[in-house]
Amino acid sequence: MRFILAGIISYLLGSISFAYIISKRFYGIDITKYGSGNLGATNVLRVLGGKAAAVVYAADFLKGFIAVFLARHLGGENTALICALIVIMGHNWSVFLNFRGGKGIATSMGVGFALAPTIALLCAFIGMLVIAVSRYVSLGSVLGIVFFPIMLAIFHYPVKLILWGVCMAVLAVYRHKDNIKRLIRGNERRLGEKVKVK
Repeated sequence: MRFILAGIISYLLGSISFAYIISKRFYGIDITKYGSGNLGATNVLRVLGGKAAAVVYAADFLKGFIAVFLARHLGGENTALICALIVIMGHNWSVFLNFRGGKGIATSMGVGFALAPTIALLCAFIGMLVIAVSRYVSLGSVLGIVFFPIMLAIFHYPVKLILWGVCMAVLAVYRHKDNIKRLIRGNERRLGEKVKVK
């Protein structure tokens, strides 16, 4: 029963779209109709600027962290690992927004810091370094998450945690499949490109 409760809480928590709430409440726009239409911090950055994006990223990060914290206390480490994926899926496919959502990077990082903070910090550094050099947020985001299970394996973390990391990386790559296609074609937007709000 506690496992089911933890799963429901994690999904509903993940489904809260702070990108949608903040853009609608404070800027009077539907963020899904601007830029890429994605419900995440990167699209908010392009459309509404750094301040709004920082708030969205922090809120999405915290919901991942909180979901793992609650699940761990409700059902232990195995429940926390499963709910870590459920909260990301809630973010990516929100029940409140007809199963639309973001791409799960900030929430994944929140989950990562709750489960393996040292590895999460290392992967965040890798992601930021790639973004700084390439100016592609999508590339840095995907590589940062993909390196997560690799680093877990290198530093001999438990197999179940490595498998969780692989699942998280697969979700991130899947949600970024269109970005990856644009990167290959050479027409992906770089960091700093703005979208005009009419």
